[in-house]
Amino acid sequence: MASTAELKDGSVTVGLPKSVAGMRTVALPEVVVSELRAHLDKYAEEHDEAFVFLGAKGAMLRRPAFSRIWAKALKEANLSGVHFHDLHHPGNTFVSQSGATLRELMNRMGHSTTRAALVYLHTENGRDQMIADGMGRLAEAALKKEDPQGSGT
Repeated sequence: MASTAELKDGSVTVGLPKSVAGMRTVALPEVVVSELRAHLDKYAEEHDEAFVFLGAKGAMLRRPAFSRIWAKALKEANLSGVHFHDLHHPGNTFVSQSGATLRELMNRMGHSTTRAALVYLHTENGRDQMIADGMGRLAEAALKKEDPQGSGT
């Protein structure tokens, strides 16, 4: 497990993540796992310390090279003003909408404080009704457990 940081002089350091919260195992949905496996098979070296993403010549992916790739992707998607770090916002929101508690979200995202986690959480139109519907399903399931015969007593 490694974290890279590109310094002002252009050198790169490889070390541990910034905090203990950054050292974690994260489960991925199968749709992501299959894409990641295909990517690793095609691009990554075959050893435990290999980088997942590499530059065009097979070396460590550096910020200027990634910036060009990101700018091209944004142009092709007809988007502007989106920074890679901005993906934390929908990512955390999707995690919370999947049913994760705040503690689970913090663990998954590597946040050690609720403040850090909450910065990236947002709401979406229509979510209140979805929450109410989910509560209704839970209440109905609980009521069925209490009275398996459905007799109403």
